[in-house]
Amino acid sequence: MNSITTHVLDTAKGKPAAGVPVLLEFQQTDGAFHELGRGVTDDDGRLRTLLGGKPVEPGVYRITFDTTVYFGDAETFFPWVTFVFRVKDATSHYHVPLLLAPYGISTYRGS
Repeated sequence: MNSITTHVLDTAKGKPAAGVPVLLEFQQTDGAFHELGRGVTDDDGRLRTLLGGKPVEPGVYRITFDTTVYFGDAETFFPWVTFVFRVKDATSHYHVPLLLAPYGISTYRGS
């Protein structure tokens, strides 16, 4: 099934990051981004419903993680994390994980 999903892992704690708000946007032809969906990671750090049943379309997407909510009062260098990625094949599944720590982030194209 074609979709866009995410998984947030707290690498400092070695466990999933539950309760992280996530926003997914799509870039319009005028360059502006339009909200497609939002949600919060579950107890396993996953969010599978960003598109809410809408199909994946070719184009440029932006995904933003509100890490301030997750870290709360703890000190962090990244109050939010944003990745921009391109979808060429609308029939594929796109998984955009976030490996998160108070002073480090990483991602990759997951499966």
